[in-house]
Amino acid sequence: MPTRVLLIDDDPKLHALLQTYLAPHEVVLAHAPDGRRGLAAVAEGGVDLIVLDVMMPGMDGLDVLRALRKTSALPVIMLTARGDEADRVVGLELGADDYLSKPVYPRELLARIRAVLRRVAPRLEAERIIVADLEIDVNRRSARIGANELVLTALEFDLLLALASRAGRVISRDALWEAAGRGEVRVGDRTVDVHVSRLRAKLGDDARNPSRLQTVRGMGYMLVRGPG
Repeated sequence: MPTRVLLIDDDPKLHALLQTYLAPHEVVLAHAPDGRRGLAAVAEGGVDLIVLDVMMPGMDGLDVLRALRKTSALPVIMLTARGDEADRVVGLELGADDYLSKPVYPRELLARIRAVLRRVAPRLEAERIIVADLEIDVNRRSARIGANELVLTALEFDLLLALASRAGRVISRDALWEAAGRGEVRVGDRTVDVHVSRLRAKLGDDARNPSRLQTVRGMGYMLVRGPG
C-alpha cells in the first residue's frame, strides 16, 4: 500500500516538486494550501502522515498543530525557516514528531517520512508491557489504565513506552528522548519536561505529588513499578 502524505503549505511549486519526486517511491502526496483546508482534509481520513509548514498566511502551522492535537495523533513533520530554533522548539512542544528546515530537499524529506513511520509502525510480534494497572500494547501502539484507554500522541506513546520498558529505573532526559526515537532532533530540557508533564496528566498523576511518573531531581524521570 502506498504511503498517504498530506502537505499543508501555501507554495504550489513545492507541492509539484515533492509530488514528482515522491510518487516513484510509493508516496501519494495530497496538498492543502492553507491550515483550515488542511484540517478539513485530515478530518476526511485517508492520511498516514502530515507535512506542515509553519509560515502560512491566516492560520499558521503552529495554530494548525494545536488544533490537530486536540483530535488526532497522526505523525507530523514541521517545515521551518532555516535556523529558526524557536519555531522548532514550540512545534515539538505542541506535539510535532520531527522538523525539517527549508529549503526542503525531497530526498531528505523522504528519509524523514520513512523514519517517522518506522517509529509508529506496529511490530510484527505482539508484545505487552504491564506496570501496575498500566498496560501497553506495543503492537497496537495503545495504552490503558484499567478499562480506560489513553489518548496519546505518537511522541507521548514513545515516551511512555521508553519509561515503561525501564520501570523502576531513573532515565535521564537525554536518554529518554533518545529511547523515544527522537535522538536526531536536538531539544533542550524544557521541551522534554513539557511532554512529560502532558503525559503525566494523561496518566492521571498529581502534578505536585506524582505517584506514578516521578521526577528525580538532577537525574531525570522514573515510572514507578508499584500501584498508581
